Amino acid sequence: MENTNLPVWFITGCSTGFGRELAKLILSRGWNAVITARNIDQIKDIAEGYESTALVLPLDVNNKSQVLSAVSKAAETFGKIDVLVNNAGYGYFSSIEEGEEDKIRSQFETNVFGLVNMIQAVLPGMRKQHSGHIINFSSIGGLVGFIATGFYHATKFAIEGLSESLSKEVGPLGIKVLLVEPGPFRTDWAGRSTSRTPVKIADYEATVGTRMVASLQGSGKQQGDPIRGCEAIIAAVESETPQLRLLLGKIAYDLANEKLVALTDNFTAWKELSLGADYPASEQ
Repeated sequence: MENTNLPVWFITGCSTGFGRELAKLILSRGWNAVITARNIDQIKDIAEGYESTALVLPLDVNNKSQVLSAVSKAAETFGKIDVLVNNAGYGYFSSIEEGEEDKIRSQFETNVFGLVNMIQAVLPGMRKQHSGHIINFSSIGGLVGFIATGFYHATKFAIEGLSESLSKEVGPLGIKVLLVEPGPFRTDWAGRSTSRTPVKIADYEATVGTRMVASLQGSGKQQGDPIRGCEAIIAAVESETPQLRLLLGKIAYDLANEKLVALTDNFTAWKELSLGADYPASEQ
């Protein structure tokens, strides 16, 4: 089954959304794809007709031994892993005050520590081959925080910082890092893939409660097209001028640029206080 002339993409979270569409696109191009999900019954159909280029594996990114086994099996089957796509993850709606500790920790385990498990598992092989691409799914929510999803944003802000450091560590070794930052897309993120804590504090009903209702009502009507988004990701990986970040969709692009303006305004407003925190030049 090994064909080292074809790119090998290892994709987590392929049961729905971006992971599923990306796996289908990779296979349709004739490339190798390692297609994973916790329940392989939900992804077996993706590999139909692609038996020589598709490898379907069960994978819970929180299970480190299963992660290591899956990466080993992928390398054994295809000889290498060229692209790791860390797509597995989910949302969580709650006010900060009402957040439930078990749900908060569970989200961090999957969205952050599961991603770390995957990166640490593939890096030895990528370092050996002096090449590779690690794609970490962040979100516009990794750059901008909104009402009702503070804990989700915390996981994505963590991924942003980790990926910036990672890109500087592995860049000299021939390994590239890409942060994917989608806005609203017609995936299952706001539906089955999202956990919710009921609003019980009346003070948050008009803010957190309203956002929860709006997200459910908007599910399936989002502006972003997952297939076009995945095509953009492939184009970014193939680009001869790689960048660290890829915003997906007009909403994400506009919000990110609004954040840039807000940051500049904030920094400028406190410039004197900021600079005054240093020792005077005469004392340095």
